[in-house]
Amino acid sequence: MDEKHRLLKKHWGYDHFRPMQEEIIDSVLQGHDTLALLPTGGGKSLCYQLPGLMREGLCLVVSPLIALMKDQVQQLNDRKLKAACIVSGMSSEVVVGVLTNAISGTLKFLYVSPERLRQRMFIEYLRRMKVGLIAVDEAHCISQWGYDFRPPYLQIADIRQYHPKAPVIALTATATPAVAEDICQQLRMEDCRRFQSSFVRENLAYMVIHDSDKYQRLLRIVRRIGGTGIVYMRSRNGTQNLARFLEESGVSATFYHAGLDARERDRRQARWMSGGCQVMVATNAFGMGIDKPDVRFVVHMDLPESLEAYFQEAGRAGRDGKAAYAVLLCENADIEQLHYDLATDFPPVKQIRNVYRALCNHYRLPVGGGADSQFVFEIEQICFKYNFSVREFYGACRILEKEGLIAIPAIEDAHSTLFIPATRDEIYHFQVNHQRLGDMLQSIVRMYPGLMDGATPIDERKIARGRNMETAQVIVDLKQLHEMHIVQYRPQPQGPQIVFTCGRIDERSIYPSEANYSLLKDAAQKRMKAMLTYANNDSECRSRQLVAYFGETSGKDCGVCDVCLHKNRKPTDAKEAAKQLLTKGPVDVRQLVQMLAAEGYGQTGDTLREMIEYGEVRLDGNSMLHLED
Repeated sequence: MDEKHRLLKKHWGYDHFRPMQEEIIDSVLQGHDTLALLPTGGGKSLCYQLPGLMREGLCLVVSPLIALMKDQVQQLNDRKLKAACIVSGMSSEVVVGVLTNAISGTLKFLYVSPERLRQRMFIEYLRRMKVGLIAVDEAHCISQWGYDFRPPYLQIADIRQYHPKAPVIALTATATPAVAEDICQQLRMEDCRRFQSSFVRENLAYMVIHDSDKYQRLLRIVRRIGGTGIVYMRSRNGTQNLARFLEESGVSATFYHAGLDARERDRRQARWMSGGCQVMVATNAFGMGIDKPDVRFVVHMDLPESLEAYFQEAGRAGRDGKAAYAVLLCENADIEQLHYDLATDFPPVKQIRNVYRALCNHYRLPVGGGADSQFVFEIEQICFKYNFSVREFYGACRILEKEGLIAIPAIEDAHSTLFIPATRDEIYHFQVNHQRLGDMLQSIVRMYPGLMDGATPIDERKIARGRNMETAQVIVDLKQLHEMHIVQYRPQPQGPQIVFTCGRIDERSIYPSEANYSLLKDAAQKRMKAMLTYANNDSECRSRQLVAYFGETSGKDCGVCDVCLHKNRKPTDAKEAAKQLLTKGPVDVRQLVQMLAAEGYGQTGDTLREMIEYGEVRLDGNSMLHLED
């Protein structure tokens, strides 16, 4: 057994790699810059984690998803691999502690957001680290042609100068050919080796259904398919109303969106994951990092903003390889809504500057100050105070976030964190003098091995269950330990948060040229057009449409989507069969009778005479039948 397979078995418990994983890993181990295009659930993380483990030095992972970073760190620590992340909201002491461990070689994996790469302090520490691999997750974010462009990603290429011998691996599940090319250019990946797994999901049937009564159609879909499912909506209120409708119709359902309390979201997610309810009705805040293999259907009640987003969300169905369905329900009003949403996503540049100035003034940030400061996001108060509509305010905030000036962490990313700066000897001496608190601290250390390396997400309820205590008492004890300077405890924030990722700038310097803004808007319009084309194209296999968008040519129709089923459906009567045959062009009447007879249809002569009489077909002087419009 070679070293790759030995480590694969030891730390991940697998005997074999998934398709294309080994080739990607070999490319990285050989020191090549590598672009890996793998669909959702294709095992992307292993493609950088295993070579990161094998290469000398630290593996630096750049990711925009706080929840995913924390989850990956926890999984690596559970596998006895030293990992930590730096996220917004950490105290400077905790950040310095993590960076110091990265320099000393204590850490093997360090996860950071792209915004972190802009900070001078981080760069100073980075220069002193021994970096063996740079991994860029969600790499499509670096491309202005991508559906989730984030300007801070452009900083990634700049850090290569400090570690020129470290290869870069870029990973994404959704990249068109133009985006893939842009990724390589923006990351300065010379002689880049590209690997692209097929985007074809043979077990997944894509369906587009036009119906104005979506609630009743959804109910029929849920009852016919059965099993666990996800229903996506763009409105928070809509998720609640639809979940109530399903419950009243006898289908167990719950709803999920970012406006719910974190513990309530956790409770609902756990219930759905365990099979306690059949349907999760959610906004796109739900799904990232959810790896439930037996999802039988994913239904979109609203048109997504792009095929990339749709493909990623629909791909959460059928990960166990069994038959599953991805259904898009749409009506004429959805097209108008998509155009309206695009307009609110790209407010005028002047409005974006006004919102940024209002945010800084509301939180009393001076010019040049406020970097890494975090506040409760008082959305309603700000909108009322400065006379913004909520929709235009959100649109401007999304642009400011893409510019890297602010961050609005998803509420599901908000966890309590704990860091223990003390040594094990110091913990032991503390335990001697404070037995009850010391015993609790020891049990927490065993529960979360990475606590002494950096701030680690914790769950007070889990600690309480392990100690047979009340959760409220655990929180009180952790606060006491914090006040005694034994730990650094940050309780879970309540409600949405806003983080200023850099010091306040003069708002007039935002978008010095509108070229960038226009480019982003044009790209969004193209993605919207592609989404609408997919929804209205009922003549080409759905699977082929999707994979073609990502640059893959599929050699055959899937045979299971709504388009393929319609093409392959045998007509129910001779008249319908005759019309279907005549759509390909005029046919001799005698030949048509023979063709229909061969298909098992009787009384075809009478049927054709009736069709001629009622003007449905026309017989010309050469005995050729034509289908009338």
